[in-house]
Amino acid sequence: MTTSPSSPLFDASESLRADVLRLFDRIPSMKHGELVQLALATVVQMAEGDIDRLDWKILNASLQDMERAFKTFYPYRHVRKIAIFGSARIKSNSLEYQMAVEFAQRVTDLGFMVMTGAGGGIMEAGNQGAGRDKSFGLSIQLPFEHGANAFIEGDRKLIAFKYFFTRKLFFLRESDALALFPGGFGTQDEAFEVLTLSQTGKSAPMPLVLIDRPGGDYWHDWHDYIQRQLLERGLISPNDPSLYTITDKLDEACDAIAHFYRVFHSCRYIGNRLVIRLNTEISDAAVEILNQNFSDILVRGQIEKSHALPQEAQDMSVGKSRLLLYFNQRDLGRLYQLIAALNRLGSTQAEDSNHPERK
Repeated sequence: MTTSPSSPLFDASESLRADVLRLFDRIPSMKHGELVQLALATVVQMAEGDIDRLDWKILNASLQDMERAFKTFYPYRHVRKIAIFGSARIKSNSLEYQMAVEFAQRVTDLGFMVMTGAGGGIMEAGNQGAGRDKSFGLSIQLPFEHGANAFIEGDRKLIAFKYFFTRKLFFLRESDALALFPGGFGTQDEAFEVLTLSQTGKSAPMPLVLIDRPGGDYWHDWHDYIQRQLLERGLISPNDPSLYTITDKLDEACDAIAHFYRVFHSCRYIGNRLVIRLNTEISDAAVEILNQNFSDILVRGQIEKSHALPQEAQDMSVGKSRLLLYFNQRDLGRLYQLIAALNRLGSTQAEDSNHPERK
């Protein structure tokens, strides 16, 4: 079957051809041209293989999800964000709802922005407390859901996703902290997803706070299951519960998040060394204490102080100092304990200058 030069399909193909040729001409001078070229090469390889129409529809919809999200988040890439999860079925007159509103107000007062799933219940409370200017909504297209909550509906920071997996990707990619209130399967899914990624080192360290009403037992019962069925059977590490904090006090929840970034800024691998970026330099005595208490997670050598490395050319302004270590990349619970110790040891120097909300 041939396409007539007068058909709309022919016009679309010619327009696409012109766009692709212009893109190829620009690739050598593009900032990330080599990655653009690799992406195009992957599409070409798929086109030359045998995949079904449905496969192409999934690929196309996924790319559209990601394109919208990348563009929406880019202007806010230097502001830390907190994802708030919880049941859409929790009523606005409930204590949990009111706590979520207040929690969102408090963390935005600290300078963070808030992300929710844009639905009702706890999600609505999060957007309400944060306010439209400090809110993101990551909604999902469902047959039984009709639009976003009133506090984020129509905002340019509302992103509608077709797939749960692309939506979850951006929740976890953009989050610098997660706060979970009681919820159903979706909330549990988010809790275990972030724990899995943290436990395996597939996500950057971040605080995970599980918040309940005063005296509530939702997360304590969940923790009992973790203890009895996972920890006592040897299915997780004894240090893995260090990955999360359970509280029924909003002061503790906010402090757990702000304190996590008091001295610790972020980390990345350069070669086989973990580089921990610090908001403020810590003393030699503090580093010695870290070496004494955390030598068990080192493959070799010691934890050492450093300035930004040459390989961090694009991130020289991130953090004021560095710690370098040959981390075994296995004991992530212990790494969280190291970060907690680091924040305690360096808290005096960081008291006046730290801005936990800045990336």
